[in-house]
Amino acid sequence: MKTYSFKREERLKSRKLIETLFRDGKAFSVFPYRIIYLPVQLPAGAPPVQAGFSASSRHFPRAVDRNRVKRLGREAWRLQKQALYDHLQQHSLQLAVFFIYTDKKIAPFATLHHKISVILERLQQATASDGASR
Repeated sequence: MKTYSFKREERLKSRKLIETLFRDGKAFSVFPYRIIYLPVQLPAGAPPVQAGFSASSRHFPRAVDRNRVKRLGREAWRLQKQALYDHLQQHSLQLAVFFIYTDKKIAPFATLHHKISVILERLQQATASDGASR
């Protein structure tokens, strides 16, 4: 069954985990996002992915614009994350992912929706190759 929610447990909020992610995580870019990910051991019963979103205050000095960018990204993620969830559950993996918006303009939702789908495919490929090398 598909779940189209983005619950509190699925949000990346742990300061420790975020620091570890930025220190040890692997990264790639799909414009307008820079994605940092790290396979992790989350507590039992936790969802397979914890995701975080950010936008630079240098590019978007107004908080309204930063919030809009993050909201659009979370919505695109929420609608498409199920394929990645299924893939990770199949391989018994858990992942921490952070999306950093790098463009200087707010992209339309259709563009972000497409880019998030490309990112999800890349994450599936990356975790499949990481899982094979373990």
